[in-house]
Amino acid sequence: MRSTRITAVVAGAVMMAGLTACNGGNGSGGTSSDAAGEKQSPLDVALASLKTAARQTDGKKSAKVEGTVKNGPSNQTMKGALDWSQGMRMNVDITQSGQSPMAGKPVKALYTPDAMFMNMGAAGMPVAGKNWVKYDYDALAKKMGPTGALLKDQMQNNNPTRAMELMIASGKVKEVGKEDVRGVQATHFTGTLSVQELTRMQSKNLSEADLKALEAQMEQAGSKAETIDLWISSDNLLVKKRERMDSSATSFDSTVFYSDYGTKVTAEEPPAGETVDFDKVSQ
Repeated sequence: MRSTRITAVVAGAVMMAGLTACNGGNGSGGTSSDAAGEKQSPLDVALASLKTAARQTDGKKSAKVEGTVKNGPSNQTMKGALDWSQGMRMNVDITQSGQSPMAGKPVKALYTPDAMFMNMGAAGMPVAGKNWVKYDYDALAKKMGPTGALLKDQMQNNNPTRAMELMIASGKVKEVGKEDVRGVQATHFTGTLSVQELTRMQSKNLSEADLKALEAQMEQAGSKAETIDLWISSDNLLVKKRERMDSSATSFDSTVFYSDYGTKVTAEEPPAGETVDFDKVSQ
């Protein structure tokens, strides 16, 4: 059964889809003064910039997305659009490279607040006679344990501001400087978070038992920390995000570009008659 291939695709898609008043953001990285005349530290300036960017970005409710995921030997690209106005909805094409039988074949993926759907039929790989494979988040949470619970939590609460919120909550952020991002002048911020910070700060609905199990699982795999880089435009919108994590088992590197904020996104569930549940074909 081709469930292993399908799992690889969905894993990469999930990683990519969801872990500021830059006003120049004092690009020198030096101190600035507030209204009372007191000097702010570079950290205070960076945090204030990210807080403004998080508000501005979240208020746009949708954007076009394009990115890449390198997860060990697996490489994937993604292009489409994301809406986070009422739970996450996303419509993207995902393409794998390398030695996979699916290499070079774009696969349509639709995300709703309850499930992800992949059009394997259009890629020439129908499953159980059906074009679409459904990944129900509740079913994945039960099947995959703590990892599945985290997956469900992230997919139901995902939007471009999550990485900014993580860095703000950790207080571990610094401004790198000004850089060009596809023709847009942006301020680059960076920060590194431990495994414990990642699991606890980005997991809104996980139990304490699941959190501890997830931390142990990540530490056992040799994962220690994740580095997050964000690029914020002069109009306080996220234009690029990069997340990197190394472990003794594998490495993960995801880069996503955001543009055309406010774009219309259509991501409705495929007809039930054309869909098969993943948990029913992956036994």
